[in-house]
Amino acid sequence: MGALRLNYDRMERVEGDLEKIASEIKTCKKCPLHTNRVNAVPGEGDYRCGIILIGEAPGANEDLQGRPFVGAAGKLLDELMEGVGVSRGMIYITNVVKCRPPGNRQPTDEEVEVCTSLYLNRQIATINPKLIVCLGNISSKYIFNKYGLKFKSMSEAHGRIHKIISLHGEIKIIATYHPAAILRNPKIMEEAKRDWKTIGEEVKRICQHK
Repeated sequence: MGALRLNYDRMERVEGDLEKIASEIKTCKKCPLHTNRVNAVPGEGDYRCGIILIGEAPGANEDLQGRPFVGAAGKLLDELMEGVGVSRGMIYITNVVKCRPPGNRQPTDEEVEVCTSLYLNRQIATINPKLIVCLGNISSKYIFNKYGLKFKSMSEAHGRIHKIISLHGEIKIIATYHPAAILRNPKIMEEAKRDWKTIGEEVKRICQHK
């Protein structure tokens, strides 16, 4: 009973901390991106397996709905996950930057620094992930740098499992193509599917032993 109580207490604490971070994100005015947003997009999903999927930034549909990956790229992401037996209910999904950059441009280094230092790093620390999946270059560059890994290019890094030992245990990091990049360049679809086969195996293994 003691172990169950501790686990329940931890889940309550994690959920409360994530809600607090989300509340701060929704009212954030720490960088210029807040001036054009309809909604900030904190993230959503199940944190209990300890799996975080990190994209780049919200797009137009995400900005309107306040939820991550709900546009065309989100539909493709769902298809890639479903193809390997993974659902949104198994993972926590968020972005490096929580507000949409104007015109869907890439976030600046300053925007990334502000948003990650205030929010993403806290989300990661709160969830204490066993697996981080990086979608696209911005996410991969940030996470690889955070954990002391070298990121040269997506063509070189994608699909590989990188193991990091943190104070709280082992973290696996996998980079793969952003769904929006696949929509722009369908030739990389087969590579992405192979990446997701690897990701799917890791997700199911972790969730079975949570």
